[in-house]
Amino acid sequence: MRTALLLSLAFVTPAAAGSFTAPEGCTTYLTVQSRGCYVANYYRCEKDAAGDQWRADFDQEGLFYLSRIDSETQWVESIEINPNVRQTLDPNPMDPASFSDLLATGYDSFAFSLSKDNGEHSNVRGFDRLTGKSVTIDGVTLQQTEFEYTETDDAGTILRQARGHEFIHKDWRNFFSGTSEWKSGDEWLPMNGSPMQFSEPGDKGFAVTQPIFECDAVMSSLEQPDPLRRLLHLASAQN
Repeated sequence: MRTALLLSLAFVTPAAAGSFTAPEGCTTYLTVQSRGCYVANYYRCEKDAAGDQWRADFDQEGLFYLSRIDSETQWVESIEINPNVRQTLDPNPMDPASFSDLLATGYDSFAFSLSKDNGEHSNVRGFDRLTGKSVTIDGVTLQQTEFEYTETDDAGTILRQARGHEFIHKDWRNFFSGTSEWKSGDEWLPMNGSPMQFSEPGDKGFAVTQPIFECDAVMSSLEQPDPLRRLLHLASAQN
């Protein structure tokens, strides 16, 4: 069911449809417009495990990323679009991510492995920590986190590193991107995918598929190419 659901979404044509429609048996509950010219639609499906939820990310060219997390915000599976590559969480993580621990103690470490259907395999280690700060964005109060993580291949070669801040909403049990840095060679590159607008059912902007913030800047700038912007979404899906 899940693979079919991913593939059905991969052929959504937002330019023609104008709004996001979740697959049959699924319900969209939130749309988030963010800096960096992307919009995400969040939805839950009846056939999934309790607490699971999906996110569909769109840029100006359409759908480019899908992910599913569980009730503890573990990154269960994801798919990158064009080319389609599916990635899943390996069974029995060494240190499973725990949203409950983060809320209860202010800190959560994680260590897990990921497999792609193209044969690639990687290992992720890192942490999330509450900073004690809260912010209100578009009327929604979020708690700020600090994070770091490193992803390596099985030989220990570093594939990517990131650090920075994100936001959480304890009732939605989800992370949202913030300001971060990505290691590229010896240089840390700044990124900002912070949320700007939250729309729930009945709100203006709910279930849209066209991003509205900083799109002109992204299109005209060579400092934020698509691969780097997509890594930002990868980080928020993992945490």
